[in-house]
Amino acid sequence: MRAVIQRVKSASVTVDGAVVSSIGPGLVVLVGIGGDDTEEDAEYVAGKCLRARLFPGDPPLGEGGAKNWDGAKPWDRSVMDIDGEVLFVSQFTLHGYFKGNRPDFHRAMAPEQAKAFYRDFLACARERVYAGKGTRIKDGIFGAKMDVALVNDGPVTLLMDSRDRK
Repeated sequence: MRAVIQRVKSASVTVDGAVVSSIGPGLVVLVGIGGDDTEEDAEYVAGKCLRARLFPGDPPLGEGGAKNWDGAKPWDRSVMDIDGEVLFVSQFTLHGYFKGNRPDFHRAMAPEQAKAFYRDFLACARERVYAGKGTRIKDGIFGAKMDVALVNDGPVTLLMDSRDRK
């Protein structure tokens, strides 16, 4: 599995002119499912996205009790630590490559199989990783043409591939 993780102030997904999902502060994660991905890959990606320390810690108090953001640890808290939201968006093109000048997507999982895999991935994130706060996890509509709007925070953008575990 591949993922593009972006820290955001807000984000939304619109399909056919209607907003189908939106979040406040948290993460937007574009998810690409490969043809040979397994449940182990899904658990790894879900866990890493939700536990990665991509948010600053609490700032120490300065003079007069004001927060001193210059003293905050920049990579101290996860999206779960800040009670943030996550918007997952399926994107098969993350497994694309160029064959000449045209993109080829044969490395992505077949659509029907990928739809079930993605559903199980979301369930893993909601029930096993972010247990008790599964409503903080949103998603787009699998296979739909979506307009994804977001306001980057930072910007902070990271790439992940479940085959490159360290």
